[in-house]
Amino acid sequence: MQLKNAYFIIGTAYAGKSTMVKRLAEKYHGIACEENYHDAYLDGLDKDEYPNLTYTRDLVDWHDFIRRTPDQYAAWVAGASKECERLELQILSRMKPEGKLVFVDTNIGIETLHQITDRNHVLVMLADPEVSVRRFFERPDREKQYLYRLMLEEPDPEASLANFRERLKRINTQEAYDTFLHAGFPVILRDKNRTIEETLFLAEQCFGLPG
Repeated sequence: MQLKNAYFIIGTAYAGKSTMVKRLAEKYHGIACEENYHDAYLDGLDKDEYPNLTYTRDLVDWHDFIRRTPDQYAAWVAGASKECERLELQILSRMKPEGKLVFVDTNIGIETLHQITDRNHVLVMLADPEVSVRRFFERPDREKQYLYRLMLEEPDPEASLANFRERLKRINTQEAYDTFLHAGFPVILRDKNRTIEETLFLAEQCFGLPG
C-alpha cells in the first residue's frame, strides 16, 4: 500500500480515536482500521516471534492475567506495542486499498511514524490520563466486563481491583501524555462539551481533508 493513502491516529485511551477512524472512513468511503484491527491475524502468529501478542491468545486461565503485578503488566504492554507495530506495518504493506483512503487507529510508534509518513497524515488525540483509570469499567465492552467479573471472583476482590487500577496508572502516565503532546503532530484534546461532528471537522483540518 502507498502510505500516501493512510491517515494514522495515535494517542491515549478514551480520546475518541476509534470513533474518529470509523467516522472518517464512513464520510470518505474509505477503509477503517479500528482499535486492535490486527487481532484478525492473531491466530496465525508464531508465539516465539510474537510472545506478547500471543500471550492472551494462548492463556488458559485469565485469573493469571489479572494477578499480574503493575511491573509485569507494564512490561507486557510495552512488548506488545512493539510487536503490534511490526505486525501493523506488515498488514499495511499488503493492503490494496485501490485508491481508497485508509484511516488507522494505530500502535505504530511516534519515531516510526516520523520516518514513514508526513506530518499531516498523523493525528494525536488525548484524554486526561486519569480518565483511563477512572472509566475503564464503565464501558460495556465484553472484554472489560469479563475482567471485572474475574476480579470479583478473587479471594480479595478489593485488592484485585486496586492492583488492576495501579496497572492502569502505570501505563496511563502524565509522561506518556506529554510524549504524545509534543510528538510533532497535530493534536486534538478531549472535550466532553464538543460534539463528534465538531471533532470530525477538527480532524479533517488536521489531515488537510476537504471536509
